[in-house]
Amino acid sequence: MYSGRSRMLRLRSQKNLSMTDPFLAILCRGGFEAECAQEGQALAARDGIATYARTERNLGYVEFPLPDETSAKTQEFGHWRHHLFARSCLHGFARFNDLPREDRLTPLLGALGDATYADVWAESPDTDAGNALTRLRTGLGNALVSALKRERRLDARAKQRLHLFIPRENEYWLATSRLDTGAPWPQGIPRLKFPSEAPSRSTLKLDEAFLTLLDEGERTRWLQPGMTAVDLGAAPGGWTYQFVRRGMRVNAVDNGPMGTALMDSGLVTHLREDGFRYKPAKPVDWMVCDMVEQPRRVAERMAQWLAEGWCKRSIFNLKLPMKKRYAEVQLCFEVMREAMKANGQDLDLRAKQLYHDREEITVFASPTSQR
Repeated sequence: MYSGRSRMLRLRSQKNLSMTDPFLAILCRGGFEAECAQEGQALAARDGIATYARTERNLGYVEFPLPDETSAKTQEFGHWRHHLFARSCLHGFARFNDLPREDRLTPLLGALGDATYADVWAESPDTDAGNALTRLRTGLGNALVSALKRERRLDARAKQRLHLFIPRENEYWLATSRLDTGAPWPQGIPRLKFPSEAPSRSTLKLDEAFLTLLDEGERTRWLQPGMTAVDLGAAPGGWTYQFVRRGMRVNAVDNGPMGTALMDSGLVTHLREDGFRYKPAKPVDWMVCDMVEQPRRVAERMAQWLAEGWCKRSIFNLKLPMKKRYAEVQLCFEVMREAMKANGQDLDLRAKQLYHDREEITVFASPTSQR
């Protein structure tokens, strides 16, 4: 594989290149670029990485120039799980403008050196403008895959993935991600099918949370038939459904009605109570919460459940304010950590703004002793 410097020198001889310095492209929900940029700058400052954010509202991505794309700190900076507003993190190494319509492929191949890749993803921002590029990115992505197959440069044993990112019409980026630190889905979006038997589309939030915030081993250990859960603010049962389909027993706490099929399963006990006042008679394996309430109030209540040992682990949503959203998230996390610390416990805290979220983030929290 070409080193960063040798590849850079090679690229500067290419036509249509507008920039060849390495950069990190972080894909996010349109409208949350400012929060993504603020978070990235905070992480970079914490780790001593000299960079800054470039973005505009509703682009669906944020760029960070990278002074040294090969350092361990920079690689960790590009780990998609470390950014709660990021869907995917791409290590960019080439940009092209106005590629000739008759042959866009040759300049792209010329920028790749002799590297091999596990696979290739062609992507664009998850915005109206980005979605209009679907046909272009699909066609050019397929052509790039075919060319690399002919050259025997696709190898399932490779540790990196190639990304062709098309941020806008007539602009093309080449980037990579490591298989162990990159998002496992194109655009960082798991394409989930809504189960017809679920009572609401909110079920997709918890389904995505299990995929995104837990690893495979954790899902196997922690989502077993016969385990117990409490769903605060459950009606009509979208989140309850995810436990029932796994054979788990659920106390659904809500004054509203629950889906008939869920109640017929024999696994759900419907408790018409206030979710913020409910306390389980005995500890449960899971507590989940998707109630519309001030984020700090939710964080305080979730911390109480964990600190008191009422549940082993929790997944919940924090509905974000219109302004200072990143600051509010950090404050909520600090509230939870301090509550656990006062009880002599450490907290495993993971969070993402999921594809199925909107003005909210989804959080997994558990005392480290429960791992």
